[in-house]
This record gives sequence, C-alpha cells and structure tokens, in this order.
Amino acid sequence: MPNSPQPLEQLKDVVSLALSSAQRLGATQAEADASVSQGLSVSVRLGEVDTVEYQRDRGLGVTVYFGKRKGSASTADLGAAAVGETVEKACAIARYTAEDPYAGLIEPEALARTIPDLDLDHPWELSPEDAIELARECEAAGLAVDPRVSNSEGASVGTQRHSGVYGNSLGFLGGYSSTSHSSSCSLLAQAGEDMQRDYWYSVARDARELEAAATIGRTAGERALARLGARRLSTRRAPVAFTPEMARGLFRHFIGAISGPSQYRKSSFLLNAAGEPVFPAFLQMQERPHILKGLASSPFDQEGAATHDRDLVKDGVLDGYVLGSYSARRLGLKTTGNAGGIHNLLVSSSDGGLPPEVFLKRLGTGMLVTELMGQGVNGVTGDYSRGASGFWVENGVLAYPVHEITIAGNLKPMYRDILALGDDIDPRGGIRTGSVLIGEMTIAGE
Repeated sequence: MPNSPQPLEQLKDVVSLALSSAQRLGATQAEADASVSQGLSVSVRLGEVDTVEYQRDRGLGVTVYFGKRKGSASTADLGAAAVGETVEKACAIARYTAEDPYAGLIEPEALARTIPDLDLDHPWELSPEDAIELARECEAAGLAVDPRVSNSEGASVGTQRHSGVYGNSLGFLGGYSSTSHSSSCSLLAQAGEDMQRDYWYSVARDARELEAAATIGRTAGERALARLGARRLSTRRAPVAFTPEMARGLFRHFIGAISGPSQYRKSSFLLNAAGEPVFPAFLQMQERPHILKGLASSPFDQEGAATHDRDLVKDGVLDGYVLGSYSARRLGLKTTGNAGGIHNLLVSSSDGGLPPEVFLKRLGTGMLVTELMGQGVNGVTGDYSRGASGFWVENGVLAYPVHEITIAGNLKPMYRDILALGDDIDPRGGIRTGSVLIGEMTIAGE
C-alpha cells in the first residue's frame, strides 16, 4: 500500500485553528486532537481471498473550558468550516454544563518540553496482491504441518499508519506518526470426532521485524495439533501457570485497579494500596515509554504531559498510581503522564526469570493455561473466574492437553501468591512479561 508522508503540518494547522477559534469565542482554556490513519488488511481462508479492506479515517476532537465548565465535540471533517462549527458546539455545551472543580488542562510544568523521536514510523509499501500472497504462504505452511491440521479459520496480514497532533492553549503543540503491522493464522486439527483450534500471530512497528509468514503458520498448526486429545479435569486446587500472552491479562487487571478513575471512584480491589506490598519481593514492574519501536511507546500522553521512566512496583511494593490530570486532582496528586494508559510495562523477576524447562519443573504438577475465555473478572472485589484450556503438567513435564475447565481465585491473593516468572518475555504488546506461576487456584471441571 503506497504511503505518502502523513500531513503532520496540516494537522498542526487544524489544531491551531481550533484553539484560536475557541479563544475567540471566549473559552478560558482549550485543547484539540487531530488525526488521520490509513490501513490495509487482507484475509484468506483455505487459499481463497476472504476479505480485502482499505481503511482511511480522520477526526478532530475539541474540548473547551469556561472556567470550570467543560464541553467537548468532534468531527470527521477537517475542513476550516467544520472545525469552526465543532468548536462552536463544544462552547455551547460548556455553557450549559455544571461546574466541575477538577476540570481543566494539565499543570504547565507537566507538559513535554522536548519530543524525542522513538522510531515508531515505518511505512510498509504493501500491495493487496503481496499481502494476499503472504497470508496464503502463512496458512499453507500451517496446513502442511500434519495431515490432521485439516481446516482453517484463515490467515490475515495487515498494515496501518496513524498520524496525530495534540495541542492546547498552554502553548503545547506536538505530534508524530506511527505504524503497526501484523500477521496471524488460526488453524484446526482433527482426529476422529476430536477437533481443536489454535492460532499464532506477530505484530511490530517495522514490518522487517515480523516473524516470517511460514513460521507463524507452522506455529499455529503445531499448537492446534498439540491440543488434540484434550481432556477435562476433576475439580481440584492446584498450581496454575500462565503463558506470557495469557499472563499479560493478569497485569492488565492490576493496571486497571491502580488507575486514577478506579481509585477516586473507590471501585478497586487495590484501593489506597500505594506503598503496600502487592506482589512478592522478587517482582519488579517498570514503565519505559521511550523504548525505540515499542508497541506502547509515546513521547507524551493524551494531555501533552511528558512520559518518563518509572518504577511502578519495586521489590513487590506498589510505588503509586497511573494517573491523568483529572484523576490526579481528584486524589490530591500530580499526573503521572498516563492519560490514555500505560506506556510499555516491563514485568520482571529480580533473579532474571526461569528458563522454560526450569519453570515447568518449578510448577511441578498443575495447570499450564494457554487460552482464556469469558470476562469473569470483578475489578471492585478482585474475584477472578475464567474459562481456560491448556496442558496438565506432571512432575515438570507436559502430560496431556486440557479443555472445558474454569480457573478461579481472587486477584489480590493471587498476586501475592506468584511463585516465579519465566524468562520467555513476550514483546507483542504494551505489557511485556514472561510466564507467571501462581501457587494455587481452584480448577473447576467435571
């Protein structure tokens, strides 16, 4: 897909126009965010083209403040007339809203003064024909793994480029472009009446860093094959380990619990937990927003606040919360540069983590979870219950595949009961972690 340079300068003009219009209409403060994105995605199934999609989006969001009254409006039209109308709508809304003592832009000292180049923009000159060939190669490699890998839910290849500019009436105006490329495959293996599916994927800022299409397909095929003969377990309590791609979710729930809105609404199972041990002493958690090509890297957050390195959990102790300016004010704190979320969370063990064979030996006899289903997590109480499948492990060795079970516990004691982390770090997301071993959970089966 041809990728001409995105119009960052044009977007800056759009944002500047919105801000000057808001000032002219009497707003005491204003902020605006303009973006354009374009992408291509294709999918094939059993060698036949399933979908070819082009995507092209643009948008402008404007927020104005009249004192402590706030109004917001948005448009998909970046023309000057539409920008003016959008600002007028935001101003009209603000005049009729109730005052909120916590409303307003971030404190000027929190603004990013320099905007580092984090090497996030790597356009991929990918034609639909080339994308289709890659997807076919991926799927074919998976189907060739074994005759029992006999069916497919498809393979897909996608590329996207996004350019965004944020500005506010404090004088901040900044933007950057970023790309995201991906390839995935989902296959089915069958033996008699037993049919199992599994998948694999790769994602990167730079297409040259994607796993090879054939490798992704083969991995998906091998994973589906390994699940044949899956059994159910009787209900029991046992150690439970999560593969890295599943463990990421455990820490996503943690971030949700320590985010500003959960804290000031008092809807968190980790309410007022700053300064307390939440994890075992060997567990470390660092935010690193400036990793080059990082999937969650960002030079500034959605309010223009500078992002910075931070030790979020040190020796198991929670250092503080994840805050934007509004939630920070509600809590009597300062923004942590996390409006819009966390930027590259690195979860590690002070011993460096265990290699896979050692990790399984540490698990001993218990459950290794490779897939989770359902949304049974209560952010207020921490109660955790998810459908799961994976492998039963005996004496540190994979014994047989398992499906149709539920794993249950409560996140607060689960976090304290983490016994080990693996060194098999998965970089395919904003939370980077290895496998996680939890001492004991309820496994509900037959």
